[in-house]
Amino acid sequence: MAGNKSYTIVEYFGGDDGYRCGYCKNQIGNFSHGMWSHTMTVQDYQDLIDRGWRRSGKYVYKPILKKTCCPQYTIRCHALKFQPSKSHKKILKKMSKFISKGELPKGEEDGEPMDSGCGEAGPREPSKVCHSEVKCAAITDIQKEVAECPTITEGQKKAGDAAPTGSETSQKDPVSVPDGRTAAAAPKPGMGADPSRPICRKAKDLRKERRLQKDQMRQHTDGVSSIVSPAHPAPTHTNQPKPLEEFINESLPENSSHCLEFRRFLCDSPLEAEYSPDGPEVGYGSFHQQYWLDGRIVAVGVIDILPTCVSSVYLYYHPDFASLSLGSYSALREIAFTRQLQKQSPKLSYYYLGFYIHSCPKMRYKGQYRPSDLLCPETYIWVPIERCLPHLENSRYARFNQDPDAGDARVLKDVGRALVLYRRTVMPYAAYSRKRKGSSDETEVQQYAGLVGQDCAERILLYRS
Repeated sequence: MAGNKSYTIVEYFGGDDGYRCGYCKNQIGNFSHGMWSHTMTVQDYQDLIDRGWRRSGKYVYKPILKKTCCPQYTIRCHALKFQPSKSHKKILKKMSKFISKGELPKGEEDGEPMDSGCGEAGPREPSKVCHSEVKCAAITDIQKEVAECPTITEGQKKAGDAAPTGSETSQKDPVSVPDGRTAAAAPKPGMGADPSRPICRKAKDLRKERRLQKDQMRQHTDGVSSIVSPAHPAPTHTNQPKPLEEFINESLPENSSHCLEFRRFLCDSPLEAEYSPDGPEVGYGSFHQQYWLDGRIVAVGVIDILPTCVSSVYLYYHPDFASLSLGSYSALREIAFTRQLQKQSPKLSYYYLGFYIHSCPKMRYKGQYRPSDLLCPETYIWVPIERCLPHLENSRYARFNQDPDAGDARVLKDVGRALVLYRRTVMPYAAYSRKRKGSSDETEVQQYAGLVGQDCAERILLYRS
């Protein structure tokens, strides 16, 4: 994809020192390898995140899962197969209700936990790091923060209403007859049902009747309303679940209380913007996705569009709208966006949610976006999350690939082939080591090459001073 003159240039810093964990708050329990990326191609970053790396601004880090207090496993969702859960549908309906009627949910706490802040992603060793890019200030003026603090978090994807919704029975409905009671049993004098009231019916029958009535009303509306697009046929009684797009694009009344808009802009990032004939129309790279409510910006998400996925980087939003579960809502919008891009670029079919942290209960919500896979930390193959969870219940660290003979198929065996940038000249490490007789950095370069894998080690330029 990238031209011959496009290179990724990084400085590698190792990962020996512990630092504060943003999840369990252990002051020295978090460990990760880190690199400062001066520039990076989208293909190189795709290969890196498929080996457990993640970026926070221009800092790219890889947690040391066997050593860190809260192991973080790369997670991806199969966007094309995704079906919203009950809690996801509740969030979408909550947003639709707010836009149409102007009602903010009351009495609901913002239960969406956030990932670790950018200041805790890893140690910042080089003096070249721009601290304004990694500061984590409280957001009071969202428009100001868009310009000044582009790396608030690694991904403030929040759980929202993670628990499934309860019974669909309305409180206004008559109470159904408990199991075990028979209609023939006569009530005792002075007790029992009021003869003047209709016979109690089962809640299941009442729900079925209400669904039929709603379908009939919707079909009637589709036939007379000019708001509803004729391209969408009236719903039929099939077992096919309602797709995500229908929940997002539900028709709203013309007199809706609010107007929600979305705008997309390129943003500052180490990723070079690239275009390909078989790629998406917007190209590859990093983008701001801005959420505008009645002309006022209320949330900003950053995503990376890569050769095979959309990777969610982070989201920050105005605290006045926390009850709308904007973290989960934005994730659902980004999944729908991934599906849209796949129509333009067939191989772009995954949505990466960052890291899944099973040892932190508040961070397990990412596992609700199904079907999804976790990355095996030793063999770098993708394993369905259902097969991974039993192992994580037994141990914080787990190897998901159960083949004991399987290893890292893309490990670089000859460190001499790793590319380095020395005195503005690109050369293999073998040539560099001959020029620098007595150089003591071979162990560090070997560690770096093993972490990035063969493909990246032979393409990425490792800066040597």
